[in-house]
Amino acid sequence: MPSPRSSSSSNHLPENGASSNPNVNLTRNRMPNYQTQPREAGNQAEYIDYEEEEELKYGAAHVIKLFVPVSLCMVVVVATISSVTYYTQKGIYLVYTPFHEDSPDTGTKVWNAIANSAILLCVIVVMTVFLILLYKYRCYKIIHGWLILSSLMLLFIFAYLYLGEVLRTYNIPLDYPSLGFIMWNFGVVGMVAIHWKAPLILQQAYLIFVAALMALVFIKYLPEWTTWVVLGVISIWDLVAVLSPRGPLRILVETAQSRNEPLFPALIYSSTVAYMAVMATDQPSTTIEPRQRLPGNGPSPADEGGFSSEWNEEAQQRVEARRARVQAAAQDGGRNPQHQQQQITAEDIDEDDERGIKLGLGDFIFYSVLVGKASSYGDWNTTIACFVAILIGLCLTLLLLAIFRKALPALPISITFGLIFYFATSNIVAPFADALTAQQAFI
Repeated sequence: MPSPRSSSSSNHLPENGASSNPNVNLTRNRMPNYQTQPREAGNQAEYIDYEEEEELKYGAAHVIKLFVPVSLCMVVVVATISSVTYYTQKGIYLVYTPFHEDSPDTGTKVWNAIANSAILLCVIVVMTVFLILLYKYRCYKIIHGWLILSSLMLLFIFAYLYLGEVLRTYNIPLDYPSLGFIMWNFGVVGMVAIHWKAPLILQQAYLIFVAALMALVFIKYLPEWTTWVVLGVISIWDLVAVLSPRGPLRILVETAQSRNEPLFPALIYSSTVAYMAVMATDQPSTTIEPRQRLPGNGPSPADEGGFSSEWNEEAQQRVEARRARVQAAAQDGGRNPQHQQQQITAEDIDEDDERGIKLGLGDFIFYSVLVGKASSYGDWNTTIACFVAILIGLCLTLLLLAIFRKALPALPISITFGLIFYFATSNIVAPFADALTAQQAFI
């Protein structure tokens, strides 16, 4: 009996791929269960119900798998901000924020923050468009070099500064040879885990740590009011870039899906395997070459899920090709069991890579910036409120993801909730709780 994936139609389970970029979005892939054979369905309706039940089961598991790393990243940032004073000391700022908000006048601070945010947004837009152009014209070596250089700086320079401040804060002595040995091993293993392959949990741990480091850098080097304005501006940009018909991040999604290629693991956190494993066997390649468009049988515009009809037709062709490979492997099993095992293993790896939810590292970074900035004022009520607000917003985003079945921006809902909870808690709830405490009144 064919697996649920091989017998499912793309009309019921559109194949949305992983996509992300440093600012970016959230995607949900089809989540079939290739390990469990479906029961014999008397009709098509029963089979569809079974597929939906399988999706709900795996969808809930991957939502939990996404909540845990997001929470860990925010906890690392909050713990660092609360204990290491280095990241709350101001005086040095990013080159992209020339206005330092030194004036005591509120109006001057406001326009300084808006100007800094506009400059930073322009930089982000230019870099994003540049990345899309490189990917569109297949300049993969330049992109890899760019990402490797960024990872080297984070895993060696910024991690060295972080470790030094932590040791200084807790008054832990460590000689330079030992420090160099630790940093070398930490950085080299991180580069291998992020850019090549390693155990999934190790890769996920390094991605969480890199996101936490970047969040700490933003908290330290962004001016006070600029940080809050940047969070709002970047959420609006994320919304436009992903959902607009000509948005750069949407173009990145469609380009990656049309080529049937995974995006770079240094840009995304995946709840499943994030790299394409290389089989050390003599099995033939399972790469599907692009085919001619099928005339007249594409999905309707309502079923496109935000992608072009060409992409949906290619996705359907990939499903049919996988079905044919599974059937061929089953027929060939009696004559060549070893070849059948190799084909099933390759199919399982392909399923693992496509199953699950993928979240951009930029989303981790800005979630942590919001919570870390709230914790820098020392009010734990506000910090916890922002923490809960971000998780609620992420949950709503995942709900919309299950409904619309297309790439969605992960920042707008969570950041909006976080900003509302922050200002409401710090300006209304916290003073009210202080007044109740002063009057010794308990509710």
